[in-house]
Amino acid sequence: MGSKTPVVRQVSWLMLIPQLLVMAALIVLIALLFPPKPLMMSVAYGSFLYLLYSYGSRWLLLKSHRQGMALTQANDYRGAIEKYNESYHFFSDHPWIDRYRYFTLMSPSLISFREMALINIAFCYSQIGDGANTRLYYQKALAEFPDSEMAKMALKLIASIETKG
Repeated sequence: MGSKTPVVRQVSWLMLIPQLLVMAALIVLIALLFPPKPLMMSVAYGSFLYLLYSYGSRWLLLKSHRQGMALTQANDYRGAIEKYNESYHFFSDHPWIDRYRYFTLMSPSLISFREMALINIAFCYSQIGDGANTRLYYQKALAEFPDSEMAKMALKLIASIETKG
């Protein structure tokens, strides 16, 4: 069953290459450590280790982000704001995890989790009718991430609605 809440995912296709290299390295490592195994067993075990690391790191490090997404899907926008704030502060305290998310989280996301958190907070404020905080968080996202197309488009939309209203 699909969600009624719109979700935008921006993927950096170029950053899939390092992830494939990590998976290949794990396959080669398994093949070297256990040479009598058939190649397909090395591929299976290497792929399993890759998936274990990929899902495990996201499960551990993206807990607040995941909870925020679940609360957004459940239309609990106030609860989601709290979780996105936690996510934002976690990645602010550990910027290297977000900066190297292609390796630390095996995430090909084009935008950082800090930027996602700010945009999600702004979206949630818009859903509860708090226009001032909606604008504030989109502006904060744009201040921290000047190339944020999502924040730019949202602020243009807000401005166009205000001029027509």
